[in-house]
Amino acid sequence: MKWDDVGDQPCSIARTLSVIGDRWTMLILRNAFMGIRRFDDFQQNLGVTRHVLSDRLKRLVEYEILVRTPYMDRQERFEYRLSEKGLELYPVLLGMAAWGDKWMDEGKGRPVDFIHKSCNHSFSPVVVCSECGEPVHARQVKPVFTQVYHQFVASHDKQA
Repeated sequence: MKWDDVGDQPCSIARTLSVIGDRWTMLILRNAFMGIRRFDDFQQNLGVTRHVLSDRLKRLVEYEILVRTPYMDRQERFEYRLSEKGLELYPVLLGMAAWGDKWMDEGKGRPVDFIHKSCNHSFSPVVVCSECGEPVHARQVKPVFTQVYHQFVASHDKQA
């Protein structure tokens, strides 16, 4: 399978990766969540080439994760703001940060604390069941393929 075809799978993870699955895109999103909005600020902070940054920003706008809005009248200058769709990626980044803090910190501790504005406490993200509220761990989850998956497999079997 070619990388360009990953998003065609009946897999939510593959579909998500087809849009945000490269390091520059994830770092752009991280910076957007930290309040960076302008092209030059992304470029300076990340050290990414202008071409790569432009390509990734266009893709995030195309998929409505970022919204491009003008911020100067005289010149065509734009800011890139997280859309509602983009904001919903925050748990993904929090999860990545928690994993990196646990497994990739080289014994130095976490570089960023996340403060919950409502209670003003530093927190660690936890996945909880939407039905019972209990924390969810990998060994407590059983994936069950839906009809969407079975239909996809059946249609590809007929094509083969």
